[in-house]
Amino acid sequence: MSTLRDIFWLVSMIGYFAAPALLIWGWVRWTQRPKPRSLRSILSLAGFVFATASSLLAVLATMYAVSIGGFPFYDPRLLQIFRWGILLSLIALALGISGAWRASSLRWHAPVCGVAILMFWAIAASSQ
Repeated sequence: MSTLRDIFWLVSMIGYFAAPALLIWGWVRWTQRPKPRSLRSILSLAGFVFATASSLLAVLATMYAVSIGGFPFYDPRLLQIFRWGILLSLIALALGISGAWRASSLRWHAPVCGVAILMFWAIAASSQ
């Protein structure tokens, strides 16, 4: 039982703390480095943009939940938010993996952020 709790804690920490830090680090890195114009680097950037969109959805959904006093149990709006968040993070992961074959400033940030955001959505959905 303790091992399952440790895994849940680790996944929570990755989703809640590592994902925002990786996103900030990735955007700073992208602005400071030269930007190759190959297909792979564009795929990495697209994956990173989708990971950022998924994270932005999480922040906006949290702000909305606070403003309405929280979501009821199994609220259809909340379930739709979970679907969109998971879909965006899966697209980010797929594009990030597609772009990881060539060196670029976001080569590893895109797939790792996609996984971290997917972990966030999995924890958020499982805690509903």
